[in-house]
Amino acid sequence: MTVLLAGCGDLGTEAALRFIAAGHRVVGWRRSPGKLPPSIEGVAADLTRGELPLVPANTTAVVVAIAADSPSEEAYRAAYVDGLSHVLDAVAASGAPIRRILFVSSTAVYGDADGGWVDETTTPSPGGFSGRIIREAEELLYRRLNDTGISPVVLRLGGIYGPGRTRLIDQVRGGNASLPAGSRLTNRIHRDDAAAAIVHLCTMAAEPAPLYLGVDTEPAELGEVLRFLAGELGLPEPEPAAGVRAAGGTGGTGGGEPSRGGNKRVSSALLRGTGFDFQYPSFREGYRSVLADVGQRHP
Repeated sequence: MTVLLAGCGDLGTEAALRFIAAGHRVVGWRRSPGKLPPSIEGVAADLTRGELPLVPANTTAVVVAIAADSPSEEAYRAAYVDGLSHVLDAVAASGAPIRRILFVSSTAVYGDADGGWVDETTTPSPGGFSGRIIREAEELLYRRLNDTGISPVVLRLGGIYGPGRTRLIDQVRGGNASLPAGSRLTNRIHRDDAAAAIVHLCTMAAEPAPLYLGVDTEPAELGEVLRFLAGELGLPEPEPAAGVRAAGGTGGTGGGEPSRGGNKRVSSALLRGTGFDFQYPSFREGYRSVLADVGQRHP
């Protein structure tokens, strides 16, 4: 099985290495393929441009893991909508025996749910341009693959953390973190679990559903996470900041505007029902791993 990774940054590279470990050939498209590990067949490609390399003739699965260059509306549209459209054009022209195309999306498409539960049946209601544009890309995927025989799979990830993604840790360690005023529910997933979910959904024998939510098993108050990190670091817990919301990854695949994921509880029950098991089922296991310098962030 040949897998094409269209977009091979930190998450895509980790997924690629896991595909290879499972015995698959992987071709990775990115602007700087020289940064990829030698086991990945890197090919120079700018997904925002209309001319992409040829899709390998024996490709059976494609993963589209796009990241915007900046947290601006223009950059998001160029990456998620234009980039995905160009990948789908290349797929259509290839004639390759592709069975599944997985698009890495974001729980930012739901906006704020006032602390309520969100699952695959919840109607998206983006609160910002990032969620609206990513939702537009999802609809593009479904529309373009309709009646093609290729299964579209959207994986909406919560806030990704892991090796090298230490913003909350750095805030606590530097004394810059503040406990939020009121409830601030967050939903996250360790980078390694996100990559493992991508591999699982692309390779499982059963036909996947068109949509899954990728978050760990425990939505958590941001204040609880900050207190936990302070305890693990042997530091005093952060002070409350009346009327000020503390920063933190709550749902989205990048920084800036997309990180405001909304106050909601996201369920990954459907993903877990496929037989997928989390290595880091909550922020506690995951952040302990980060604090222990387990793994590395891929350039």
